[in-house]
Amino acid sequence: MASLRLHQFVARHVGPLALSVAAAECVCLAGASGSGKTLLLRAIADLDPHSGEAYCDEAACSATPAPAWRRSVALVPAESQWWSQLVGDHFEHGVADDWLARLDLPAAAMTWQVARCSTGERQRLVLLRTLMQAPAVLLLDEPTGSLDQENTLRVESLLADYRLQRQAALLWVSHDVGQIERVAQRRFTLDNGQLRANGWR
Repeated sequence: MASLRLHQFVARHVGPLALSVAAAECVCLAGASGSGKTLLLRAIADLDPHSGEAYCDEAACSATPAPAWRRSVALVPAESQWWSQLVGDHFEHGVADDWLARLDLPAAAMTWQVARCSTGERQRLVLLRTLMQAPAVLLLDEPTGSLDQENTLRVESLLADYRLQRQAALLWVSHDVGQIERVAQRRFTLDNGQLRANGWR
């Protein structure tokens, strides 16, 4: 159970921003291409330079070793890196079969070559890989961007259960208005480096 808080947070042309995402809350972020949404998520994950401060509960990013911060505040990128040929090599502690099934993936997926996976399969596997680390905060960069409607709804359902069961804070970038309506408690648009509130669902 954890919250995310940004204070005077700046990443290149984005900010300074103040934003809080409570435990068990999903906040969606929209904005034009190039507005800095991915940049902001990468900076919060401490992958890109930034100033100001990000907090996971009371733990400050600046006072937390980067590997520990990224385990607690985890980025699910639109396109992830794979460092081994086999899918299963990326799952240090394995993955529950029921989680695979919920995303319409067979248990045999752990034996697949990464190269034989479709873009949508890789996107779902990257999400599972991140969830297996049990992060307290999830930074989601269009996690269903390569999926059809059926698999999009599967991902939304799994993330809703994870959010509520783990009391996780979710900051979710999406261009899909319908998706934002389904998943967000609050929503913002990133415009000229600032967050513009779009109201409550």
